[in-house]
Amino acid sequence: QVQLRESGGGLVQTGDSLTLSCAASGGTFSNHAMAWFRRAPGKEREFVASINRNGGTTYYTRSVKGRFTISRDNAKNTLYLQMRYLYPEDAAIYYCAAGRSATTMNPGAFNSWGQGTQVTVSS
Repeated sequence: QVQLRESGGGLVQTGDSLTLSCAASGGTFSNHAMAWFRRAPGKEREFVASINRNGGTTYYTRSVKGRFTISRDNAKNTLYLQMRYLYPEDAAIYYCAAGRSATTMNPGAFNSWGQGTQVTVSS
């Protein structure tokens, strides 16, 4: 089972950009579809974006489409989430996850999770 560790979170202002990274170890990264989820205070975990094994297909939740870009570098065993035009409603703990398919938004379909990285957006 692959181990995941997120980094890159922080405090930004509305309209700023931020890039999250997720480093994978202990498994074959390229064998896994990958995804980003987030959980804001008082809310349930929410699907953000996913990417298939070779990086050729991506999916986004509607609220981030056009602002966020998910990508992966299989040679570096790393997943990325480039976030632009951040709003206060984007503030959350962001988690990366590994699973079998990028076509699902169901967190239960992903069997490896990182510890999360906090993103705070001030207005």
